[in-house]
Amino acid sequence: MILDYIGLQEINGSLIVLDNVENASYEEVVNIRLDNGTVRQGRIVQIDGKRVVIQVFQGTRDISLTNTHTRLLGYPMEMPLSPEILGRIFDGAGRPIDGLGDIYPVKKANINGTPMNPVSRKYPKNYINTGISTIDTLMTLIRGQKLPIFSGSGMRHNELAVQIARQAKISDDNGNNFGIVFAAMGVKNDVAEYFKRSFDESGVLQKVVMFLNLANDPIIERILTPRCALTVAEYLAFELEMHILVIMTDMTSYAEALREFSSSKGEIPGRKGYPGYLYSDLASLYERAGMIKGTKGSVTQIPILTMPNDDVTHPVPDLTGYITEGQIVLDRSLDSSGVYPPVSVLPSLSRLMKDGIGKGYTREDHSALSNQLFSSYAKVMDVRSLASVIGEEELSPIDKKYIEFGKRFEAQFVNQGFNENRPIEQSLDLGWKLLSTLPRAELDRVDEEILNKYYDKLNKE
Repeated sequence: MILDYIGLQEINGSLIVLDNVENASYEEVVNIRLDNGTVRQGRIVQIDGKRVVIQVFQGTRDISLTNTHTRLLGYPMEMPLSPEILGRIFDGAGRPIDGLGDIYPVKKANINGTPMNPVSRKYPKNYINTGISTIDTLMTLIRGQKLPIFSGSGMRHNELAVQIARQAKISDDNGNNFGIVFAAMGVKNDVAEYFKRSFDESGVLQKVVMFLNLANDPIIERILTPRCALTVAEYLAFELEMHILVIMTDMTSYAEALREFSSSKGEIPGRKGYPGYLYSDLASLYERAGMIKGTKGSVTQIPILTMPNDDVTHPVPDLTGYITEGQIVLDRSLDSSGVYPPVSVLPSLSRLMKDGIGKGYTREDHSALSNQLFSSYAKVMDVRSLASVIGEEELSPIDKKYIEFGKRFEAQFVNQGFNENRPIEQSLDLGWKLLSTLPRAELDRVDEEILNKYYDKLNKE
């Protein structure tokens, strides 16, 4: 039996409160009919006996305390799913906004997902090629991994997100079973148009599913956006056996929406006003990446977040770092000097790359080359610190070689064009070309066999 509840007990921000509600369920979807006949959707976010708190997606403006009709629909928030979902553009709540009509679903799935059994998880192996030298060589993205990008306000993370989405591919087939799910949260209209135009002009839109939550959209929809995106990714990966890369930007906007929502519920705030459950909430999103035994597909995540005041100890990057398997850090000084992408090499890492590179995956020298580039660039930083004290002229000849290596490394290896797509072999060869400027005795992270094959070959030429 369907019941309509007439009138409300309370309105608080985007929340409404109903009393004497029978058989309500947490996360249940409700329809809210206003005096003028318009219908809004909401979901139950809190239950206290027969008192329920409902989150209204489109906001509570013009809602009456006396004449509002509320109907509980008996099911949670669901996302319509179909193979034809590729190439479509949705708003933050999963409604089509590309003018191509509704999705005719093969099935509908709860946007909160179903927990992945740890026993059935498959260990991530094999890599995703992004065409960006620093990422592919030094912090390789592995299928099934979650690898966030830590950026700052005003830096070029949007361009980097577009470049990764445009260039990313898997290595072992023709790419027909590879797709991108792109979720943008709290972005301005011009940024949303930039994303749409970039994907359309580059011809990759047909393998992309886009979710766009704009800055002027209801803040509550921002909480739904990553969940809708990940539900689509899970369907494409585990039912259609595709390899899906999920790019979510900006997770800081998501966390701020969660903070505002938590505050309106009257919950006790934690660090910097964020709710105490921010860690578990972020984990419920990030842990939806992975591979399952018995299926060929995979879900790989690249969440992008802007660190307020470039503070890596801020709760959002801090907690994200605990949950994910590494990070790619963008550097403001590189960005201001014109280097793109401004990847800060030393604090960046991929904890899973050791199992997805080397012979059979990328190339036999990949691991040793990566270790040597990290080591040599770390020495560059030490030498630069010394030069700032005693002056570059007073440096030893070997230290001057490191200064020169550092300049070339940033100008030729880290820096690459927005439209430049480098194969992994080209990135590895470029790494050896740079290392060849250093004496062989300085390459202490590479064994003799690999040095004989790659370093000596370049110096003979």
